[in-house]
Amino acid sequence: MTVVRYLHLLAMAFFVGGQLVLVAAVVPVARGTEHMRVMARRFGYGTLVALAVLIATGASMASRFHRWSDGTLHVKLALVAFATLLVLVHIRRPTWRALDGAIFVVSLAIVWLGVELAH
Repeated sequence: MTVVRYLHLLAMAFFVGGQLVLVAAVVPVARGTEHMRVMARRFGYGTLVALAVLIATGASMASRFHRWSDGTLHVKLALVAFATLLVLVHIRRPTWRALDGAIFVVSLAIVWLGVELAH
């Protein structure tokens, strides 16, 4: 179970940490350039992989620790589904800047709920 938890945290770090790097360092320097588009698109695809890993490892941990009936987990899963939808829309419509903030806020809420579930 340690490997599953490690993969879950690694995927979460990629997802949320990557957003922080994009917002704090990449976007201010490269906004509007072709490099920005390429980086954002690659990060978007990496995000989808991270979400898939998060879902698989999260399901494994929820089963192992008998958490499927936990209301906190239900809220987290709803937010994960919403974040996945936002990422897919953002890949198709990268100029919709409001999606950046929405994905980040939803991601932070997911992390918060994950911390709550870990206790």
